[in-house]
Amino acid sequence: MGNEMRYVDLSCSEFAARLASKDAVPGGGGASALVAALAAALSNMVGNLTVGKKKYADVEEELQNLMKKLEVLRVELLDLVEEDARSFEPLSKAYGLPKETEEEKRHKEEVMEICLHNAAQVPLEIMRKIAEIIPMTRVFADKGSVIAVSDAGVSAALCSAAMRSAALNVYINTRLMKERKYAEMLDAECGSLLEVYCAQADHVYADVSGRLCTK
Repeated sequence: MGNEMRYVDLSCSEFAARLASKDAVPGGGGASALVAALAAALSNMVGNLTVGKKKYADVEEELQNLMKKLEVLRVELLDLVEEDARSFEPLSKAYGLPKETEEEKRHKEEVMEICLHNAAQVPLEIMRKIAEIIPMTRVFADKGSVIAVSDAGVSAALCSAAMRSAALNVYINTRLMKERKYAEMLDAECGSLLEVYCAQADHVYADVSGRLCTK
């Protein structure tokens, strides 16, 4: 983005203030990507608290390999915070296009369709990245340091929330698409990711919670 301001370079308080403002971006998609990036970071924290300890020597190589993958995903998700903002801005402008004449109506529909396609792709890609993280939260919950098991559970919970949140940002765009077969294809992938991976993440959270709760 050159010298252009990046939302992920803002302080936490500045990002939250931007999110709370009436500005169109950042929005729910970017927030979902950021939460998912935090989930990846938390799982990596569990790894960093585990590797190098004699007690966990037999799983060290496995966890180190996963940590490398998580670091790549964390960076990619932060990039998707920016990409979500870039993809939504043209759509927000398209909503304001005139539609007084038939020609203007046709032009607006064409532009809207292109913008809706682009805007739906980013949150769907966020969901795909989260789907890569979730199985790793299980490994860190099962094999990571017991002193950080709660963080593995938090990572899974954040993944579940981010996945569901990103899905809403897919659906709000697909519902307006004129090309219904394409919209239904995106919705189907979205639904499948939700069904498979949210269940996995919720199971990890429930397992960690069960291990920690005294009641």
